[in-house]
Amino acid sequence: MSSESGTPGDRRKIGPFADDLSAFMDGFHGDVILPSDHRYEDARQIWNGMIDRSPAIIAQCDGTADVVDAVTFARNHDLQVSVRGGGHNVSGSAICEDGLVIDLSQMNAVFVDPETKRARVQGGATIGDVDRETQLFGLATALGVVSATGIAGLTLNGGIGHLRREYGLSLDNLASVEIVTADGTVRTASPDEHSDLFWAVRGGGGNFGVVTSFEYQLHEVGPEVNALFVLHPGDEATTALHAFHDYTKSAARESSVLAFTIVVPEMEEFPESAWGEPAVAFLGCYDGDRTSASEEFSALRDATTPIADLSGPMDYTTLQTMLDEDYPDGLRYYWKATYVEGLSDDIIDLIERYGYDSPSSLSTVDIWHLGGAISDVAPDETAFWHRKSRYMITFEANWEDPAMDDENVAWVRDGIAELRGMAGTSGAYGNFPGFGEDPSQTMFGSNYDRLAEIKAKYDPENLFNLNQNVLPAE
Repeated sequence: MSSESGTPGDRRKIGPFADDLSAFMDGFHGDVILPSDHRYEDARQIWNGMIDRSPAIIAQCDGTADVVDAVTFARNHDLQVSVRGGGHNVSGSAICEDGLVIDLSQMNAVFVDPETKRARVQGGATIGDVDRETQLFGLATALGVVSATGIAGLTLNGGIGHLRREYGLSLDNLASVEIVTADGTVRTASPDEHSDLFWAVRGGGGNFGVVTSFEYQLHEVGPEVNALFVLHPGDEATTALHAFHDYTKSAARESSVLAFTIVVPEMEEFPESAWGEPAVAFLGCYDGDRTSASEEFSALRDATTPIADLSGPMDYTTLQTMLDEDYPDGLRYYWKATYVEGLSDDIIDLIERYGYDSPSSLSTVDIWHLGGAISDVAPDETAFWHRKSRYMITFEANWEDPAMDDENVAWVRDGIAELRGMAGTSGAYGNFPGFGEDPSQTMFGSNYDRLAEIKAKYDPENLFNLNQNVLPAE
């Protein structure tokens, strides 16, 4: 599809390849958007309001053939490439400056086979797209906890959600992927085809190509699950977090709980007297028998006299959207994470100090209980290395005022640096990467060398480098 062109902005950005661009656009079935196009400003916006980049070309793909054409054009003209699925990675890797954006957002179809309990999902789909289709059949796969999140980046970097301890990471539920590699070839990667590539995409991020579709294993989940959502007063945070630590030592495999610091929002679900006050929240899912749900979560609900307790049976799709309003498009975000072996008194103290001394009342410090199915997989069985840690701690800075950027970024970096200086901590998580400033080995551990070899095979020129980049082995 053609677009308006010829403005000074277009000529600066596309001048070196203007002649070939017309042929590319004529053969493209989706939309090719240039800076002169009236849709350009909207098309270049992504979830994180901190990101302000101006690509030369935004190629909104209609199908796999469009992706092949876009990859080929970028490679032939030595253009920087970024890949947009849901556009939700906090680092802003979906948008590049002066390069070509391969935008999959129009490729969001979900095809469910209830007999085989498999779903084929296009690379631009969101968690909400998948849940909507799979829940028609009482099925789900292990995805994240905010429904607007794209499944592509989520899965390629891990994928930690409400079903994590029962069914593992999102990437653990992959049966195959269709991927366009740097040479423009469409490949199927699975345990039986291009198994090295299949190993690499499960945790190696976007280093190896553009994944145009994902095949997931589905599980019987819902339509109702047993939800935990309780808020405890901030002045009893130590008591509440110790209760959480004790609970995790014997938690059921079907249970996944997230603990986080919070400032109580002004919402009718919470007593007005608590608005603006610090609290500790527990949010979780128990996918077991309903009669045992009350006992499973009793220690967490009764840890203190709670501010509010909204726990109980809930539609799975409702649980999956509970956090959506907390992460709107255009807010400013900066998140980082590390893994810990245990919740020592010093770590709990750090969580409280930073959680209740953040520059923004919208920010949180989170503790994700891991283990279960995640730990069943050996660290070298997929590219995702950090399998054996019991918890992941994340610092989420969320704020509105651009004048507060430096202060909020510093809050995260200082907190993570102090945490990583403590015993029993390690690593980083690709979906909470800050701006990608940590060395890639921090994320990939001892899997890095094998990833570098596979990178050299499928992307020797490092076309796909806007990620936690793995350099091709020499």
